[in-house]
Amino acid sequence: MDTKNERRPLRRVADRRAVLRNAAGLTVLPLGAGLLSGCDDDSGNPSATSTTSDATTLASSRVSTATTSFTVAVLPDTQFYSRYATAAENSQFSRKYGSEPFAAQTAWIARNAASYNIPFVIHLGDVVDQVGKPDQWKVADAAMKQLEAARVPYSILAGNHDVLVDYEYRGAWDQGSGTDAQRNPSAEPYITWFPKTRAAAQATFRERDGTGFHEYHVFEAHGIQFMVLSLSWRISDNAIAWARDVIRRNPTLPVILSNHQLLNIDKDAVSPLETEYGKMLWDKLIRDNDQIFMTLNGHHHGAARLTKINDFGNPVEEMVVDYQMAYQGGNALMRLYEFDLSANRIDVLSFSPWVVQKPKNTLNQFDRAVLPEANEQFSIEMNFKKRFAGFMKWKPTLATVGTPILPRVKQDLLAGYVEPTVPEQVPPRDENDYPQVADTYAHWRPVAGKAGMAVAVGETLPDALGQFPMKRVALAGPAQVEDVVWSDDRHHLSSCPASVRFVNTDKVTVRNSSFSTAIDAAVNNRSFWDGYTVEAFIKVDANWTRENHRWGNILGRVGNRGNLPGFNGGDREASSVLFAISSLREVQWEVVPATNSSQPQSNWSGEIMRDTWYHVAIVCDPATRETIMYVEGAPVLRNVTGAIGMRSQGVDRPWILGASWWNGSRVDGYFGHIGEVRLVGRPLKPEQWLTARRA
Repeated sequence: MDTKNERRPLRRVADRRAVLRNAAGLTVLPLGAGLLSGCDDDSGNPSATSTTSDATTLASSRVSTATTSFTVAVLPDTQFYSRYATAAENSQFSRKYGSEPFAAQTAWIARNAASYNIPFVIHLGDVVDQVGKPDQWKVADAAMKQLEAARVPYSILAGNHDVLVDYEYRGAWDQGSGTDAQRNPSAEPYITWFPKTRAAAQATFRERDGTGFHEYHVFEAHGIQFMVLSLSWRISDNAIAWARDVIRRNPTLPVILSNHQLLNIDKDAVSPLETEYGKMLWDKLIRDNDQIFMTLNGHHHGAARLTKINDFGNPVEEMVVDYQMAYQGGNALMRLYEFDLSANRIDVLSFSPWVVQKPKNTLNQFDRAVLPEANEQFSIEMNFKKRFAGFMKWKPTLATVGTPILPRVKQDLLAGYVEPTVPEQVPPRDENDYPQVADTYAHWRPVAGKAGMAVAVGETLPDALGQFPMKRVALAGPAQVEDVVWSDDRHHLSSCPASVRFVNTDKVTVRNSSFSTAIDAAVNNRSFWDGYTVEAFIKVDANWTRENHRWGNILGRVGNRGNLPGFNGGDREASSVLFAISSLREVQWEVVPATNSSQPQSNWSGEIMRDTWYHVAIVCDPATRETIMYVEGAPVLRNVTGAIGMRSQGVDRPWILGASWWNGSRVDGYFGHIGEVRLVGRPLKPEQWLTARRA
């Protein structure tokens, strides 16, 4: 008999209906805020509800002289650590820093598991970036072997980058496509590199499902056993049935559900946002399984937390964390969750064990060893005894000595470490407060004083040099005059007091507008043989969508790159310059180099946020043979090595602002603001960029 399924919450039916009505909505807590933790003993007295984002302050406020706690280490998406450590990607980490982030994470855990009482590690998926590249799996394999050698057990799961067919969610959740049921396990690299036999070597391992993608572990701390139920990308109904059965067969265990995708992050970069897939998991697996008290996932870039109430009236803490789009692909940032059983709370620390070991001369303002923000360092009040009362008797083995762990981690991590100096950002004193540099080919600056006015066809976008202005081109297709307006909105470090705003752009209806240099402008004919710097201030519109605005171009050139001598690359009808916002809201810079012009070369940023100003600089340096993209001053990972310069397509090929060129037509209009844009025929240093001030 299924006694687990017969257990019901101890409340009247009317009360349960009220809970169900509430469960249809969401309880959203600001990160750092706590839950009402109810009774912390048999007296019925409510426990404290105060919280703080500083674990040290938390420790000082506790009455108990002994702390009973343990920590769980969490490794969010490691995909770029695996990719850019390979020789195919120029061994970027070891070449620049003498070490690699993935290995630094697992080595730190292995070295400190005993000191910080880490009984278990959870990997959230996207182990590698390109599933078909064995060298990336080798990097991941070597990193995780450090845990195995130290006998630190872990769970691991496959993210969308770890499976051969990645079915991204494109609308209403379709349980019939792209799940584990559509895969051939024997052909999947994830199953080859992390098979059941490898998982079974973990002391905590209990079982994998029939597909080989999903597994569960049981670890023990202070006399209490916890389950980690680890679900890989896109679970089928059969696998959900397996997961439910696993919980049924372990009716007294609190469950942490790890998954690659469940919770998302809203466009403010801190608020939680539910996904259709996450709602499906809530309805089919979480809400009626009271044992699931916490979920962890990666996939979505950033960090957020959402508290939902299950069918038993109890909170379920959902958390997303993923640093892959941060500096250096995440800079080895990871998390520790301290379960403080004596204080009835879970404390969270986000930190990097790699930053503190980097050579000091490589550190910059983007290297942060600890993240202090409220969505990165916070506490969750949780009366464990009350929360787990519906399925277990809470009798931990309490410590007689001991102190909170996370303050010690932070203290030890930062011992001898000096935080890099953050350069002072000085706002412009006037509209000409920027470094004017030699070899500037063009510097387009929007007109001030006309905010809100439509840009008339033929109206000029001035060149600061007075040589090569752009003009708004004639209307075509569904475009209207009001589709481009002047704006006084700008990046805070741009001395140009204005921008142009492209509105009503629509890729589906091919509605776009643009500016262009004159057909006989000398800048049209310039090739950049000895390196270059291209700068632009941009802000993607708050209403940007993938369907209507993907691949919108900031800057392009007339002409097909297939006409360049020696070119044999793909998409021959495209422009030789693509400076665009991708379907994933990444900044793309793709040009045909002056050297080896047979193939286009691309730089890519991470995901950028809507309704946020960015300064983007692309610097091609012939001395280092590198082309590096900087977003808000931070170099991105996906850069170009070994190709120099940028080829033009001969005479009379104008530059385009706000759209691109494909096979004789202006396409892929930009949606949002564009501030000043500058082309310089040599590499510039940051102190020469438009974000700096004149001497």
